[in-house]
Amino acid sequence: MDWGTELWDQFEVIERHTQWGLDLLDRYVKFVKERTEVEQAYAKQLRNLVKKYLPKRPAKDDPESKFSQQQSFVQILQEVNDFAGQRELVAENLSVHVCLELAKYSQEMKQERKMHFQEGRRAQQQLESGFKQLENSKRKFERDCREAEKAAQTAERLDQDINATKADVEKAKQQAHLRSHMAEESKNEYAAQLQRFNRDQAHFYFSQMPQIFDKLQDMDERRATHLGAGYGLLSEAELQVLPIITKCLEGMKVAAAAVDSKNDSQVLIELNKSGFARPGDVEFEDFSQPMNRTHSDSSLGTPSDGRPELRGPGRSRAKRWPFGKKNKPHPQPLSPLGGSLPSALPNGPPSPRSGLDPLAILSELSKSVKPRLASFRSFRGSRGTVVTEDFSHLPPEQQRKRLQQQLEERNRELQKEIDQREALKKMKDVYEKTPQMGDPTSLEPQIAETLNNIERLKLEVQKYEAWLAEAESRVLSNRGDSLSRHTRPPDPPASAPPDSSSSSNSGSQENKESSEEPPLEEGQDTPIYTEFDEDFEESASPIGHCVAIYHFEGSSEGTISMAEGEDLSLMEEDKGDGWTRVRRKQGGEGYVPTSYLRVTLN
Repeated sequence: MDWGTELWDQFEVIERHTQWGLDLLDRYVKFVKERTEVEQAYAKQLRNLVKKYLPKRPAKDDPESKFSQQQSFVQILQEVNDFAGQRELVAENLSVHVCLELAKYSQEMKQERKMHFQEGRRAQQQLESGFKQLENSKRKFERDCREAEKAAQTAERLDQDINATKADVEKAKQQAHLRSHMAEESKNEYAAQLQRFNRDQAHFYFSQMPQIFDKLQDMDERRATHLGAGYGLLSEAELQVLPIITKCLEGMKVAAAAVDSKNDSQVLIELNKSGFARPGDVEFEDFSQPMNRTHSDSSLGTPSDGRPELRGPGRSRAKRWPFGKKNKPHPQPLSPLGGSLPSALPNGPPSPRSGLDPLAILSELSKSVKPRLASFRSFRGSRGTVVTEDFSHLPPEQQRKRLQQQLEERNRELQKEIDQREALKKMKDVYEKTPQMGDPTSLEPQIAETLNNIERLKLEVQKYEAWLAEAESRVLSNRGDSLSRHTRPPDPPASAPPDSSSSSNSGSQENKESSEEPPLEEGQDTPIYTEFDEDFEESASPIGHCVAIYHFEGSSEGTISMAEGEDLSLMEEDKGDGWTRVRRKQGGEGYVPTSYLRVTLN
């Protein structure tokens, strides 16, 4: 079924329908164009949103970037940014393949439709012109017939009139004959015009207009097919980016699953662990007896006259601080209020943590300032701390980490300079063998500069290694101090005598000390820092085993030596300070660097 056969008389209907189809095509093009604008605006807003929430500082300078929560959030922002890029790609595909192509095709369809309808109107005008000619010939034939009949009647009446002359009769007969001849000619002309009009009308309705209608039908069907393809391009543009969008969504799911609360807690420890030992217990001061309120009789090593007790070189202080270095200078102590304290012990050796007894410090400060408990912030120092090259202004643990970073950077730079020196040497050898490629002497300044850089970097590496060793010893010392206070028994009441069991693990060394030092009075508290048992509990069972990757010479107290490849028993995991407690098969326990071990837990 086609329009030329079924809709031969619906010219106006076909004209309206084809116009509606072109209008629909234009509406769809406009819709897609506005859709692309929406997609572009959406992508732009997404990118601005991502830019707003992305970290402003580089990842290496931002400590928050080490947390899995922050890393997952940044990954989600990156996935959203990629998603915005896919929306921009959708907008671009729609603009190019739908808007431009369909708009161009719509113009072509409008031109073709205009041409077909002009042809149809021209054929219609020709048919109407033929019909007008037929009507004119018909009217002329009718008029001539009436004139001929009237002339015939006039001639017949004169012929019967006895008063009419012969001449009048002959003239009337000639006029009637002429009118009859003209009517006959009009009849023939009308018949010919009618035949020609019928032929033209048949050609118009059965051939010419059906062909035009069929062309319009073909044009409209092609337009509808093209429009349907345009509808498909709308979904095709989405399907093209769907795999990438799916990957973006999967990336968001992976980022959500990557949040590790335990690891974030460990990262917080690694970033902010100071390495300081915990403050000692505040001793009880008995004010029921008349005494000097400035100093407490129960203070560690503080006689009743208020002067700190001086310990000779023969005392067993080193045993109480097994991880501390001998004759190692200590930083100036901090007061509970956050500032530095003046030295009040000009003759005695420094304490493992400070040069003054903590209670003596508190008593001295109580004269002018109301004492308060030291907070965690008191170990951070004042805001005006001067940054030093060895990072001694930082807490011990943070100092060790920064020194490790600096040492790794210097080693990378040193390796880079060594590789550059080798490359310059090879290039010099090539120049010497083939002089046309270059002058060997031109490389001498670069080689000399590289050698100078290597020597400078080696010195810096040695310097940072020494600082790192000192920092690790300080961390280990603080760790031993914390362990000593953690494992000591609770202090007895102020009025009770010291517990004899507190010295049961010290052996003959404590007997020697008790023989040199006077016994504590009955009203005196036990010392804040009890003795540390250097021998670890033999009854503790290993929690795993480990293999030494490198050789380690345990020169500091509390450490243990190990050979490369030696099998060890794991007694205690790394607590975040870089040291692990192990036991050798030959006997003996101590701490070794965690990075020197390959650990396997039970």
